[in-house]
Amino acid sequence: MPEFPAATESGTTATAGTPLRAALGEYDTGWHDPATSVRRAHEVIAGAARLHARLVVLPEMCTTGFTMEGTRWAEPLSTDRGASGALAAAAREFHVWVLAGLAIREESPARLVNAAVLFDPLGSVAAIYRKQRLFAYSGEHEVYAAGEAPVVVTIEGARLGLFVCYDLRFPELFRAVATEIDAAVLIANWPERRRAHWDVLTRARAIENQCYMVAVNRTGSGDGVEYDGGSVAYDPWGEPLGIGGGGNAPRIVDIDPARVKLVRSRYPFLRELELARDAHVPQYH
Repeated sequence: MPEFPAATESGTTATAGTPLRAALGEYDTGWHDPATSVRRAHEVIAGAARLHARLVVLPEMCTTGFTMEGTRWAEPLSTDRGASGALAAAAREFHVWVLAGLAIREESPARLVNAAVLFDPLGSVAAIYRKQRLFAYSGEHEVYAAGEAPVVVTIEGARLGLFVCYDLRFPELFRAVATEIDAAVLIANWPERRRAHWDVLTRARAIENQCYMVAVNRTGSGDGVEYDGGSVAYDPWGEPLGIGGGGNAPRIVDIDPARVKLVRSRYPFLRELELARDAHVPQYH
């Protein structure tokens, strides 16, 4: 017999409350072409809305690609102009939450950041997560400033921790907020040649933190790097989820906080970790 009630294809169990329906908005974001990317994002968001998604998750730096030309391509965050304004308008048009990766120019302090920006259904900025672990291999740390703190948001009853790409390789970032979230949501530009690591690490983060893991990658190519998508979602027991996908119809997953509670109550791994941390450790001299 299964250890937990079987989930539907989209991840929902017969539990109280309404799960948060999220769309894995994987697409070819292009390279240094915000106008084309915004047009494609609009199509993805429209397709997600038709499937009754409440949250649409788009890739990292979705309007530019993973660019190290930040001084040229990063824009001030706005809800009424530029690429970010266009994404805010799409959130407002379809009345959905949109999580989008953007290269942002900030003024106080003056810096560039690689951020995950959450727009609410009115097109306002609800949250900004600044990527904490920068990819030194590509020189990202020389262009962008690292974020200093996690961000947890609540969307229609589901608590989400926000992460960006290279963060995936650092389990301590996820564990720091594990008990506060129902799902970890990661946006990425993860190269095809390291896809095997992506597949293992995304599932591991779900299992070890007993939460949903929603990870959205891009497709296409940028600056000579190939991307093959592979966007995934797992439930708190590490079971793969998602229905649909293809064309402008993104894959759909339902994030059910009640399922998180069920898994954690039956196997209180996180609680045991907290107890271990609080336990007195004898000192030997």
